[in-house]
Amino acid sequence: MRSLLHLWLALLLLATPAAAATYGKVTWIYDGDTLKVAGVGKVRLLGIDAPEHEDSDRDRFYRRWGIAPARLRRIATENLRFQIRTVKGKIVTLRFDREMRDRYGRTLAYVFLPDGRMLNRVLLQKGYASVFRRFEFARKQEFLRLEQNARQRGVGLWARP
Repeated sequence: MRSLLHLWLALLLLATPAAAATYGKVTWIYDGDTLKVAGVGKVRLLGIDAPEHEDSDRDRFYRRWGIAPARLRRIATENLRFQIRTVKGKIVTLRFDREMRDRYGRTLAYVFLPDGRMLNRVLLQKGYASVFRRFEFARKQEFLRLEQNARQRGVGLWARP
């Protein structure tokens, strides 16, 4: 009986969206937290928020953290260059959480690079993004710790002006 319960629990976990994975080639980088993946469309990196490449004067980072627009543009450009080198043209693995789409219809995903690193995590570690705090997601506490560590190290968004 106990083994049937374990089997049932294992099957239940495998049936959840978080266990599902999708693969695709990154064909475009829209901005610091949104990619285009072949066969999937627009993919928003789940749980992070990065400065936009354009309109940095109105960027929410300027309002929230008081980071000067010129610095935001520089960080957004560094992030773009990093992603072009690291992810553009590569096959990535998408893993999902409870919510699979945002209000704009973009797929929400944790994006894993060919070397196994999670892009969402890497961008937080480099200080290219902050945690998207408006909703709950499975890795929120981990991401908050990564952001705090980047702040303490003074990298990216958190560098001293």
